[in-house]
Amino acid sequence: MPTNRRCSSAMCQLLSMNCNNTASIQFSFTGFSERGGHTSDHVDGWGIAFYEPTGSRLFIDDKPAYESPLARFVKGYEIKSKTVVAHIRKATQGEVGLANCHPFQREWLGQTWFFANNGDLRNYYPELSGPYFPIGSTDSERAFCYLMQVLSRAFKDCVRPPAWTEVAEVLFEAIAPITRHGNFNFTLTNGDALFVHCSSSLYEVNRQHPFPKARLVDVDVEMDLSAVNGTNDRMVVVATEPLTVDEPWTALQTGELRVYVGGELAHARVNPGVERFPVPTVSVGRRPSL
Repeated sequence: MPTNRRCSSAMCQLLSMNCNNTASIQFSFTGFSERGGHTSDHVDGWGIAFYEPTGSRLFIDDKPAYESPLARFVKGYEIKSKTVVAHIRKATQGEVGLANCHPFQREWLGQTWFFANNGDLRNYYPELSGPYFPIGSTDSERAFCYLMQVLSRAFKDCVRPPAWTEVAEVLFEAIAPITRHGNFNFTLTNGDALFVHCSSSLYEVNRQHPFPKARLVDVDVEMDLSAVNGTNDRMVVVATEPLTVDEPWTALQTGELRVYVGGELAHARVNPGVERFPVPTVSVGRRPSL
């Protein structure tokens, strides 16, 4: 049965998926959205971004996901995508509002990049000289703009997007100085490759044929995954905390950067110098005032 736990950690929740073929995120998102005010106190907004054959979509709302009409719409929307990034916010920096809801998006070399962060970067104000600047007031968006600035400078002579292997190499070096300011768990994607970094808490589960039955942690829902996936389908789901109770979720290491392509792990590298910071706690159910 679901645990219906109440988490008081002042950290956001991440969910992402990467597949070799388009797949549905509805099952995972159903449990994930419960953490936005029902089974945990992440009530300061939410968002989900995904790619379709002709473009990308982004839905964000500054209402708690559990009671958001937009979240109910998304749960009923037939999302079929190869790459999905979702986020539920527990505000640590920046007021509650649409401008501070993740995922954030930016364009680079003709591709839409999405970024979502779970962490708390103290006194983090990187020097940004353009073209990427934050719209909101979060440390997360500042970090995203910095990473995009680093990438755009590293590949300033490119007219086409670089290979994910080249991006991963630059990201690995760029992440290290950011992590000195606090925990920096994030997902970053251009729709093809999913880049994931762990500072304190991220878990992954791999799904492929034969697909199991899975039961959600946060709500009493079970699904036979073989009914919605084919024998050639392959996917990986990454979340701040495991979403199901009967699948082999594995924890990422502190300082680990992973890259997923085509529904499987393509690259992993660990920086042993990354520190795991204590996670701040807050009163359950308290929503910061504007």
